[in-house]
Amino acid sequence: MNDFFRSFVPVAFEFPVRLLLLIAIPVLVGLYVFAMRRKNRRGMRYTNTSMLQAVIGKQSQWRRHLAFALALLSLVTLTMAFAKPLGEALVPRERATIVLVIDTSLSMQATDVEPNRLRAAQDAAITFVDQLPDRFNVSVVSMAGNTRIITTPSVDHQQAKRAIETLTLSDSTALGDGIAAAMQSLDQAPKNPNDPEGAIPGAIVLLSDGENTTGQSPQQEAAKAAERGVPVYTIAYGTENGYVDLEGKREPVPVNHDQMKELAEISGGQYFAAASAEDLAVVYENIGSSVGYVTKFQEITARYAGLGLVFAVVAALGAISLAVRWP
Repeated sequence: MNDFFRSFVPVAFEFPVRLLLLIAIPVLVGLYVFAMRRKNRRGMRYTNTSMLQAVIGKQSQWRRHLAFALALLSLVTLTMAFAKPLGEALVPRERATIVLVIDTSLSMQATDVEPNRLRAAQDAAITFVDQLPDRFNVSVVSMAGNTRIITTPSVDHQQAKRAIETLTLSDSTALGDGIAAAMQSLDQAPKNPNDPEGAIPGAIVLLSDGENTTGQSPQQEAAKAAERGVPVYTIAYGTENGYVDLEGKREPVPVNHDQMKELAEISGGQYFAAASAEDLAVVYENIGSSVGYVTKFQEITARYAGLGLVFAVVAALGAISLAVRWP
């Protein structure tokens, strides 16, 4: 749905009982129909209608009906405004912590994504950090057989980007360890000075080709993240035709979409698939929209009051045009 029209769709009313006033609408419609029929019956008393039309002019039925319909629309929208409608709005988060977990296993040297999976992932991650609000904490985790927290959560985004640039390849993939390390990193996030005891919203962005080979159970770690209300946004990166050359032997490294999708579902996050650097850029943009905003209710009474006023003015103009005989 278009954002403009969505802004007029109420999801709740502060005073829904006031909507009972809308019962008057069908009553008014019934009275209008009754009045029109009675007028037509009275008009049948005149046999010489051509002479009557010459005296008073021909009346426009459709303008009369349109004016009445606009008046009803005005009543409907003003009644809805009286009930104080509430709509959904995306409000920027003031604070949040994002942990980027980037797969640095040897499979990430596959060149099915130019120049290779890791380099493309680094470039997209840096762009993603640039798009985050300045007050967001960012942490970087390197995930392979030996998973490490490269930078703890900080609003120093330049530091996070430098850490992303330093990522290097290593053996094995430990998805569970990557999620566990991200949770440990979240625990180190700076507290909100205005609410030291409050929990800062956090999210994990896990980029990998999705083939777990060692470490803790990814499913169990994703479940732990869900218990703490931390969604894991998984990005299955690469194509089914990816391969790497290890010790002179070509090894296929297809993407495990099922596992990445499962981890996202368990944690309450979202799953994305990216087969190219362009896809990955779009994915990061979508994730940024998800974690950078929170949906809140806000009053949209003014929109309905304004719309009701527009309908009332047009209806009044229509009534005036019926009452005045133009030369």
